[in-house]
Amino acid sequence: MIPEINGKLRCHMVRVPDELWQASGIKIFGTLIKAVVFSTDIAIIRNSNADAVIAVYPFTAQSKISEAIIAAAEVPVFVGVGGGITTGQRAVNMAFQAENQGARAVVLNAPTKNSVIKAIYEIIDIPIIVTVLTSNTKTIQERLEAGATILNVSAAEKTPQVVKQIRTAFPEATIMATGGPSSETIKKTIDAGANAITWTPPPNSQLTKGVMRHCREGIVET
Repeated sequence: MIPEINGKLRCHMVRVPDELWQASGIKIFGTLIKAVVFSTDIAIIRNSNADAVIAVYPFTAQSKISEAIIAAAEVPVFVGVGGGITTGQRAVNMAFQAENQGARAVVLNAPTKNSVIKAIYEIIDIPIIVTVLTSNTKTIQERLEAGATILNVSAAEKTPQVVKQIRTAFPEATIMATGGPSSETIKKTIDAGANAITWTPPPNSQLTKGVMRHCREGIVET
């Protein structure tokens, strides 16, 4: 039995699916990480029970955004530093800044050139997470040789299959992967060989809708 303690107010929080805790986890500087919440919403980040945060967003990487998320989070933050829109020396500079801000790892998008991964590897001392979309053996080998520490598999419904193929070809690789939309897909991804799972929480609007419905049901007319 694991004792569980909750506060009177913070008991209302975003909890990751229980299946995520079945993952083996990844130890980063002594901290075991199994469940990673995919969000840049500070309110959700502050009220989630995930082990870490992956902060990646569809805009050019900006240090003010990573600074705000790292300051607000109570758990390690993996900061997106580019590789797609933001690339080259700017991505290298962003990675260096992220480490100095307190990021626990940096995240690079799938289009990132191996030369950029190598340049970042040479100047930072935190893990480099590189997103991969396929299990192409040559591509994965080049990523690892360039300095990728963790492979972040994001292949939609094919994610479990891609994870399994990478795990077979690279037994010692450290793999993080998207868990998908259900408990079943999360379990499949873990069984395929993922060490940690990223999970996308419901949007703030949906969570607020549920709270407001509860408030309306609690109103008593006099």
